[in-house]
Amino acid sequence: MSPESSTTGDEGGAGRAWLGIREFVTSEDRRRALRLELDLGMAKAELLIRLAQAPMTLREIAQAIEVDPSAATVGVDRLERRGFVRREAHPDDARRKLVHLTDAGAQAAATAQRILNTPPPALTALAADDLTTLARIFATLNSQPKPTI
Repeated sequence: MSPESSTTGDEGGAGRAWLGIREFVTSEDRRRALRLELDLGMAKAELLIRLAQAPMTLREIAQAIEVDPSAATVGVDRLERRGFVRREAHPDDARRKLVHLTDAGAQAAATAQRILNTPPPALTALAADDLTTLARIFATLNSQPKPTI
């Protein structure tokens, strides 16, 4: 049985397309680059990118990265030890803390964003018409409602 025939759902074109997408994305995994350049995993890199947009409370961080508050605290502690973030009193409630990026954290967030957002050479080598078609297809796919779990 070929990999294409072992797919679930639509056994035709959608299954083959999904297999091709998974294979391409897996081969272009950016986790290794994040580890080499920043010594960060995907979750911490994405947290730094979020914090570059605005400071967050530990509760907001826990919700954003879908972990319990104690795990968010441990992660922020690690980023703080590396000099990427600092905690400050919340302006509206001194009992809460806001997590801010430091200058080093902002640089790491920018590097992580570059690593994650730079298209792979195989993609940039496609013809302009193919890229337009791909962008249109993914815009359509990304606009579909996502199932809630």
